[in-house]
Amino acid sequence: MTTTAPSAPADPEEHEFHYNPQRAFPDFATHRARRAPMNDAALGNLRHTADLAYGGHPRRRLDIYPAARPRAPMHVFFHGGYWRANDKSGFAFVAQALVQRGFMAVIPNYELCPGSTLDGTVDSALAAIEWAVRNGDAHGGDPASISLSGHSAGAHLCAAALATDWTARGLDPSFLRAATMISGVYDPAPAMLTTVNEDLRLTPEIVARHDYERAAPRTRAQVSLFVGGKEPWRWIDQTFRYSHHLRRHGGDPAVQVIPGHDHFSILDQYVAGGSPVLNAVSS
Repeated sequence: MTTTAPSAPADPEEHEFHYNPQRAFPDFATHRARRAPMNDAALGNLRHTADLAYGGHPRRRLDIYPAARPRAPMHVFFHGGYWRANDKSGFAFVAQALVQRGFMAVIPNYELCPGSTLDGTVDSALAAIEWAVRNGDAHGGDPASISLSGHSAGAHLCAAALATDWTARGLDPSFLRAATMISGVYDPAPAMLTTVNEDLRLTPEIVARHDYERAAPRTRAQVSLFVGGKEPWRWIDQTFRYSHHLRRHGGDPAVQVIPGHDHFSILDQYVAGGSPVLNAVSS
């Protein structure tokens, strides 16, 4: 396949606004600070096993939060951060919501840019899921019933899982039951033309390997897609384009724009009882 670099945008500042969420919402850090007490409480109150290795790279570590009952369905959550930032310890509040709904929560770290390329990022996320399938039962989970969710870059990693040939990895793909993707980026190409690419080091070849608006899904897992109503319209459009892609391949994804939320406040959906995101995760 021939790969070419995308053309420079006519208005680089507008492109940056649409495809760099931190530029669109410069108060992004306030949301993390606001949720920090809830996250600290979850870390202190929930039973969990931290830093289980699923590979040799120091970022290939995950935390497990077991459910109250044995053989619980497992849910793997991938944090966002544009493939270059964040840590699993900041998302214990997500685990709390999942455990309360009867799931065993698995929250991995994964390789980040610029220390790794997007190849390593995606490969590590898939390795974390494979680890959950092969080892989750030893921690009280049901390896035949796994669902995923992810925010922003984490949604892209969920899309990678949907496009993966799990049979080639020696697994029955029916283990993957559902995926909930929130404010996702599914085609990395626009990121090449933002300042974020100083860390990502995307090339046309890397983009082509991880463009999930074009990679055919290989699973019939139920997909739910969410995006914040306050997000720039080109970012919102990514969700609808990916939805159309799944439909062209026989999928039937649910799609919802959540009014009042931007790219970072939308994670509050994990702490709002009866929220659309939690309803999708629990269905």
